[in-house]
Amino acid sequence: MNKIAGLLIVISSLMTAQQQMSLPDCEEAFQKNNLELLAEQYNINMADADILQAKIWELPQLSGQINAYNPQDHKVFDVGHAKGAQITQLIYMGGKKKNEIAFAKSNKELAQLQFSQLLVDLRAQLRTAYYNLYYEKLKLENTSRQLGYMNDLLAAYKVQSAKGNVSLRDEVRLQSVVIQLNNDKVGINKNILEFEQTLKVLTGVTDDIEPKLSDSEAKDILASQPFGDETELQKKALENNADYQYNLKLIDNSKLYAQWQKSLNVPDLNLGAGWDQNGGTFKNEVNLMVGIPLPLWKSNKGNVEKANFAIQQNQKNADFQKLSLETKVQSAYKTWKTQYEQLSQIKSEDLNNMDTVYNGMLSNFRKGNVSLIEFVDFMDSYRETALQIYDMKNEIMQSAEQLNQLVQTKIFY
Repeated sequence: MNKIAGLLIVISSLMTAQQQMSLPDCEEAFQKNNLELLAEQYNINMADADILQAKIWELPQLSGQINAYNPQDHKVFDVGHAKGAQITQLIYMGGKKKNEIAFAKSNKELAQLQFSQLLVDLRAQLRTAYYNLYYEKLKLENTSRQLGYMNDLLAAYKVQSAKGNVSLRDEVRLQSVVIQLNNDKVGINKNILEFEQTLKVLTGVTDDIEPKLSDSEAKDILASQPFGDETELQKKALENNADYQYNLKLIDNSKLYAQWQKSLNVPDLNLGAGWDQNGGTFKNEVNLMVGIPLPLWKSNKGNVEKANFAIQQNQKNADFQKLSLETKVQSAYKTWKTQYEQLSQIKSEDLNNMDTVYNGMLSNFRKGNVSLIEFVDFMDSYRETALQIYDMKNEIMQSAEQLNQLVQTKIFY
């Protein structure tokens, strides 16, 4: 008896190893736990380190010399009469350090934009998987309900078929409906597992996530409208889309890089001071040392030309990204609008009538008022229509999420 109780507890724990979570709950867990997002954050930290490194100057150099052999007194290492020391410091000219720091700061801005885009993309994956899971669960519930009734009916027909009261052909007709429903259920369960796995990876929650979304909340989401037309949405996308802003910032970044490379052609100055005990004109001589490369040619000419070509390349890429973003927003808006209008043609009373007819068909079939052929045809049609309606609702939410991902601002009321 204790073993049975223990087994029931284990089974119960396995069945309840799921967690009801609203979409905001999932997004909060995602912000805290997503490993890909946390890893991307380090790129910003590394960019800060690059800025710190760019501000550091070359270390001063200290050098010295001592006598190795005094030919006059025939002494080796005559340190007491001949030694000297120098200290030099490299002085950057042409604004090299300023340009290097500006370029490093621009790289940090690029890293921040990359982080923002990754955040948007992963959040869109999260919301997409959440809505997919929600509607797959509804499809599973609907299919399981039909399957339960059809399995009971098939079992009864098998008994009657064995007794010769109904034909084997009728039993096979019912069997085909059950097979199709089972096939639907297998496909739905496969999708559910895939979406649950996606949510686990994104949120870091190890339990299966059960969407906490009421029918009224889902209806409100489906009924929400964007704040403007496609032209206004395109304008907002150009203002807010981090991927496009990254391409614009890349132009400025390449200009700063070109400016830095150009400044590297300016010769740097070496300043220093030296002391010599006996080797100079005077004893204990102190000298000022100045050194500068002779600018006979531009030593960084190739890198400057390469940087200038990068500016032109990034400008073309930004133009392409602008066109691509505007086209995607236009297409996503039209897709959403078409799907919304298609679903809006199906009124609530139509869905209620469909359920009423379904229940009526079940009742009339039990009473013998509907033939098996009519019943099977209706069940097959009802099965397909029910799944299509759930898919239509889901597709509207997915289209809305695609618009959100592109425009990257709140666009639905």
